[in-house]
Amino acid sequence: MTQAMQRQEAVTIHKNEVFAAVAGQLKPRLIYRQCSPRQIVHVIKNEHIIHGWQAEALRNAEDLAALSFGKGEEVIVDFGEHLVGNLAIRIVPVGSPPDAPLHLQITLGEMPVEMAEPFSEYNGWLSSSWLQEERVHLDVLPSALNLERRYSFRYLKLKVLDTSPKYKVSFAEISCTAVTSADRSALSAFTHADPELQAIDEVSVKTLEECMQEVFEDGPKRDRRLWLGDLRLQALANYETFSGNELVKRCLYLFAAYPDERGRITANLFMKPQVIADDTYLYDYSLFFVATLHDYFLATEDRSTLEELWPSAYRQIELGLERLDERGIVTDDESWWSFIDWHPQLNKQAPSQAILIYNLKRALNLASLLGDERKDKLEQVTGTLTQAAMEHLWDPESGYFISGSDRQVSYASQIWMVLAGVPVPEHGRELMLKLLDDNSAIPMSTPYMVHHFIEALIQVGERESAIREMKKYWGQMIKDGADTFWELYDPNDKSFSPYGSPLINSYCHAWSCTPTYLIRKYKL
Repeated sequence: MTQAMQRQEAVTIHKNEVFAAVAGQLKPRLIYRQCSPRQIVHVIKNEHIIHGWQAEALRNAEDLAALSFGKGEEVIVDFGEHLVGNLAIRIVPVGSPPDAPLHLQITLGEMPVEMAEPFSEYNGWLSSSWLQEERVHLDVLPSALNLERRYSFRYLKLKVLDTSPKYKVSFAEISCTAVTSADRSALSAFTHADPELQAIDEVSVKTLEECMQEVFEDGPKRDRRLWLGDLRLQALANYETFSGNELVKRCLYLFAAYPDERGRITANLFMKPQVIADDTYLYDYSLFFVATLHDYFLATEDRSTLEELWPSAYRQIELGLERLDERGIVTDDESWWSFIDWHPQLNKQAPSQAILIYNLKRALNLASLLGDERKDKLEQVTGTLTQAAMEHLWDPESGYFISGSDRQVSYASQIWMVLAGVPVPEHGRELMLKLLDDNSAIPMSTPYMVHHFIEALIQVGERESAIREMKKYWGQMIKDGADTFWELYDPNDKSFSPYGSPLINSYCHAWSCTPTYLIRKYKL
């Protein structure tokens, strides 16, 4: 997910067996449905389409069984919707009895570009093993091919690499067993008078649904992991839609069950072959355990979970405070990692200061609810750090919060300071309005950051601006072909990928599912 993945620390995990057992008991029931392709398509070059490729319908998928394919021939089918699940193909020979194995290449993709550009030319820095392509030999035909691996896709390309001159093959039946733990029968009904916001909400819900598996995954194509930053946003969207609150609870217990020797909570967890805490630790993500627990309690009033997990949450605050310098400002150096956003030039100091204050305020609220005597200390520290941010990070000359030794001005710094309530409300509103008209600040580069931008606009009372910006971003994503919302989207650079190629991007991604939360929660 981030460059932090390239840096590893030697850590010792102190597994909490009780918490792990609770998480195990909360493993959800998976829901399955059978899906079939709807159309046979081909992809054509179109420079006006994102990534330069467009899927165009040729005929109904019901005609596929009547077609046959020999060496070098291929077919692409469109399932008409994004799916997460397992693929099954029934293949029959056509012509003489098969006198050689079938060598078949199977390519799956979420976007037309994955059907058009050969994976062999991929040269990004993430492993090419994430690309969804298989090659199989079938010695005996007819054959019922059931692929064990779970895929995330809309499009399927089948290419016959070789048979023999004596026979071809027909794909008599293709199906996908789609899987999720999101229960559509529990989905809150929703209708919006604005058709564009209605469409944005529907795609948001579909995105969340696809990412709700045995845990809240960040992306079903890649990485298929439980990331804490994604979880926080997925949980918010979930409270307004599927109400799968037991899944949120499970994920909270999983994170709390695998701290390191200092009590730090990892940025993400691997779920197979058993739960493994990754050796990636992010300053902001660890702190967000506090906010996620806070949001969960507000949604459920589950006091027993709050009481059990409060010590884990408070420990993240203690660890976060260790990075303060003598001024009460988060120390900025090469020894730490804070995600914030993907922009390669973004300095993280000021937004991290704001995220610390943001979570301090939520910790203070929880301490008050629990009658924890440390609430007075939390209140004092929150005030001190807020004052320090105004004294050392606010620049009256530019009218912005600055970050790092180069005094960088970024969207992220202003947004998080507003969300943390560092400037007074009227000052925060002026700051956000100024930011809307300024192209000089380091911009946002992910839906993750844009979510916080929209929420900051709502917080300062700029509801119409929030709606307009949501349509400009997620609405434009739909116009560019999204049927689930993407991990990365830059309207000014639509082929942007921090990984070196759009082929490896995730086109169904958890941190992009939040418009349904914003629309429903704030009644936009």
